[in-house]
Amino acid sequence: MWSDPIADMLIRIKNAVRAGHKEVVITPASKFKAEILKVLKREGFIEGFRWSKDRRSITVYLKYYQGKPVLTEVKRVSKPGRRVYVKAEEVPWVLNGLGIAIISTSRGVLSDRECRRYKVGGELICYVW
Repeated sequence: MWSDPIADMLIRIKNAVRAGHKEVVITPASKFKAEILKVLKREGFIEGFRWSKDRRSITVYLKYYQGKPVLTEVKRVSKPGRRVYVKAEEVPWVLNGLGIAIISTSRGVLSDRECRRYKVGGELICYVW
């Protein structure tokens, strides 16, 4: 079993994009992973995702623009061994706004833009660009 299932999901997506796949299957599935995928969809980094019938896996549909992947890099920040938290005023900018930070807050899993709008902080999950 993995010690960090979120990092495993992010690396699977990154590797699938680099290999040019149209979709990737994430197992095991979890609601937290689905929330992260919802943020990626809202921010335009993936086409979408779908739960399997038995709800044990999630199929992620990757997004390409003019043959190039929209998602180019993912960096896990907060890990099981070292949690990283940010205050509402300290929410980071990723590549001067070209990328996003995904943050787990009291309002749910949000992007950095949404955190600034709602003035909330939380656990800094990852950077995506």
